[in-house]
Amino acid sequence: MPSSIESAEKVGHLTGPVPWVAMYHSVGDCSDDPYRVTVTPERLAGQLSWLRRHGLRGVSVGELLAARARGDGRRLVGLTFDDGYADFLDHALPLLDRWGCGATLFVLPGRLGSDNRWDSLGPRKPLLTVDGVRRAAKAGVEIGSHGLTHVDLTKADTETLRSETADSRAVLESLLQAPVEGFCYPYGAVDHRVVDAVRDAGYGYACAIDPGDLNGVHTLPRVHVGQNDRALRLFLKYRLHRLRRRPVKGL
Repeated sequence: MPSSIESAEKVGHLTGPVPWVAMYHSVGDCSDDPYRVTVTPERLAGQLSWLRRHGLRGVSVGELLAARARGDGRRLVGLTFDDGYADFLDHALPLLDRWGCGATLFVLPGRLGSDNRWDSLGPRKPLLTVDGVRRAAKAGVEIGSHGLTHVDLTKADTETLRSETADSRAVLESLLQAPVEGFCYPYGAVDHRVVDAVRDAGYGYACAIDPGDLNGVHTLPRVHVGQNDRALRLFLKYRLHRLRRRPVKGL
């Protein structure tokens, strides 16, 4: 029997507006944050509270797509956290639990227990260990792949592209002893060749940022949510996302 995500891909018509998927990274001290990848726990709490006050609920991308495949999910918002920062367990997870939200955590299995060395200007932030990823999964967080090592896949050679997509999925599935359905493109960099590699690796969906003319469940657009996003900015991002984005094929 096909999975709910596979069913969503096979739907031949559009059933509603583009899903709203929020993109987070680190949750902690944002006093030194040149790439704007950090929100404080207090700001995240305010943002999750805003969702619930407006009748919305944050969920994993897998849950969001499954709901859409059933013709439901209009009041659901996808919450994603890229890179797999160690602060997710201490700062993000308790707030998600408090507000009854789920999330997808995209991790780098080739850098577990290391840091964000690809961010040359920013402070070094520790990444989750193997045990940390397992703890997040046990708590109900959907785990997806962000590639092995956080490289621009549009510039990768064939072998590197295969390793960053297929091998990262295999490593995570071995680590979790569970299927891994989701992928997230590092830097949001994606083209037709990269999408084909992700699809061939067996992922049910993939998250981008602004995929341009690419459209489908393997190039889901997302909205960056940062420290400056209070109630009014969140409202505008939520409304404008649906006005500016094309409906996703198959959803």
